[in-house]
Amino acid sequence: VQLQASGGGLVQAGGSLRLSCEPSGLTFRTFGDYAVGWFRQAPGKEREFVAGMSRSTRALSYADSVKGRFTISTDASKSTVNLQMNRLNPEDTAVYYCAATARGPYNSVMKRLLDYQYWGQGTQVTVSS
Repeated sequence: VQLQASGGGLVQAGGSLRLSCEPSGLTFRTFGDYAVGWFRQAPGKEREFVAGMSRSTRALSYADSVKGRFTISTDASKSTVNLQMNRLNPEDTAVYYCAATARGPYNSVMKRLLDYQYWGQGTQVTVSS
């Protein structure tokens, strides 16, 4: 199982970026029954939860630092999970990772790193002041 994160880049404070996460492999073409989460890791800091979606897609959760600015979403086929990031500020600068798991309650968002089975390679987001 592999995950491919994309969409990172350099943006000025106040700007927006849209990250995407796609599964890859012959047997993993959609997220289907997987919970998906976005995490980030800034230099010198631990990886932290940013946003997540339950396996059912009905439950969403956000870190307090991004509430009202970031939105996690997916399409009907759940072939891609996106993270729309608005009103970015320099504190959002980090490598962003998507993760997926088939474990856990169907309607719960997983927020811990150890909850996730699969991880993408990360995409760099840099916000200039």
